[in-house]
Amino acid sequence: MRIVQYLVALFVLVWALGFLWFVVALPQPADRLETDAVIVPTGAAGRIERGLEVLDEGLASRMLVTGVDPEVTDGEFATQFDVENERMDCCVTLGQSAVDTRTNATETAQWVESNAIRSLRLVTTDWHMRRAAGELNRTLPADVEVVRDAVPSQPDLASLFLEYHKLIFSRAAAFIDE
Repeated sequence: MRIVQYLVALFVLVWALGFLWFVVALPQPADRLETDAVIVPTGAAGRIERGLEVLDEGLASRMLVTGVDPEVTDGEFATQFDVENERMDCCVTLGQSAVDTRTNATETAQWVESNAIRSLRLVTTDWHMRRAAGELNRTLPADVEVVRDAVPSQPDLASLFLEYHKLIFSRAAAFIDE
C-alpha cells in the first residue's frame, strides 16, 4: 500500500513541476530569421497580425493561414486585416479544411509539400506553441525546418491549465502512435 502512495506522490510532483515549467518558460518570439513561408493557425489575437508583419518585413515570401472558417472569403480576410489584393493574390493562402491543432498540422503539411517549402516560421500564441509545433513536427518531413515565433500573451490560469493537459495528451497520443 505504501508503494502506491509513493507512486501517486511522485506522479503529482512530476505533474506539478511540469506545469510550473510550462507556465514559467513560455516560448518567446523568434529572431529575424528568413524562412520560405510563415504558417499561422487561427485562434488567439495577434497571430495573423504577426504573420502579416513577417511578410511585410521580408522574412518570408508566402503565408498560410490554417483553420480559416470556410465561409470567410479572401476579400473579407483582406478587408479585416487590411491586406492589399496584390498581397492576397501572390502571398496569402487561406486554408479552410482544419478544425483543430492536429488538422492544422495536416493542412500545413499538404500546403508545404505542394509549394516545395523547405523552411517555415510557425506563428502562434506562446501558450499554444509547444503543442502546435509538436503536431507540426510529427506531420512534416524531417528536412523541413520549423522556426518557432511565439506571440506573447497574458493567458489566465484556466487557459494555461487546459493547454498544459492538451499538450500532455498530444504527446501521449504521439507516443502511442509510434
